[in-house]
Amino acid sequence: MIPPPGTGAFLNAHGWGGAAVRPLAGDASFRRYFRVELQGRTAVLMDAPPDKEDSRPFLAIGRHLHELGFSAPQALASDLAQGLVLLEDFGDARVNPVLADDASAEHEIYGAAVDILAELHRHPPADVPPYNAAEYLREARLFPDWYLPAVGLAEAPGYDAVWAPLWPALFTHPPVLVLRDYHADNLMLLDRPGLKRLGLLDYQDALAGHPAYDLASLLQDIRRVVSPELEAAMLDRYIAARPGLDEAAFRTAYAILAAQRNIKILGVFTRLYVRDGKPAYPRFHPRLWELVNANLAHPALAPVKAWFDAHVPACARHGVVVK
Repeated sequence: MIPPPGTGAFLNAHGWGGAAVRPLAGDASFRRYFRVELQGRTAVLMDAPPDKEDSRPFLAIGRHLHELGFSAPQALASDLAQGLVLLEDFGDARVNPVLADDASAEHEIYGAAVDILAELHRHPPADVPPYNAAEYLREARLFPDWYLPAVGLAEAPGYDAVWAPLWPALFTHPPVLVLRDYHADNLMLLDRPGLKRLGLLDYQDALAGHPAYDLASLLQDIRRVVSPELEAAMLDRYIAARPGLDEAAFRTAYAILAAQRNIKILGVFTRLYVRDGKPAYPRFHPRLWELVNANLAHPALAPVKAWFDAHVPACARHGVVVK
């Protein structure tokens, strides 16, 4: 992976001239990442092409999280016209591979991640757009728009209608900052105390919405299996940390948001393959269907389950075949 044009001049202008630049793993967006090393110092260079990515929300939300006392990588320098941002380096200890090597600290690490959410949700959200019913539906529609055609099915009538009665349950709690991709691959283990122990990544699409969303993202992880026992324990931990929370309403919202998110991601990962030519993503479809089938068993999801049972046969619930 070759650094973007202008990297040398950008680094020279900000005190990193002559630094070694090595590629890091990217994500599902158009952003690319490089580690910059110079005389024992390291930083991360984010290449976010300005015609495809707007880095301003990422920088603004990062500042907001930092001001609240959380570990979000702070910008050391930026040139948004070129789409270049030099960031604080959180190292390589992502929670997912760390726990894959040694799961003995799983409960402790997930507890820390839940505690961060509980604390974050005590604060008003940043200046971000609302996670409203139109956005929830737009996301849910990624399934019929992308997944169904990819498995040879046409959308049957009534999909939007079965979701409509569920949205009001997501507005029973004052909105909080929803990071929207809060899971083990976007959390870094840092040598810091308390709520700063985990570094937060990938929050540029944050919205103001229901607090159960990020909890569902964490505990129904697509890339890492979280046991039902750990999921239940962490749900209980979050609820215990939020005195005055309407537990029944929260658990219902959690079930709806888990289903909405996983069904959405079936569409997102199909789009990444079909439209963007990224063949790695359909491998997650079986895990997603495992979660979706479990999600649809919740009584609150009965209308959605009925639609899926009628129009998405078992043979179409394995995933898209990569050609």
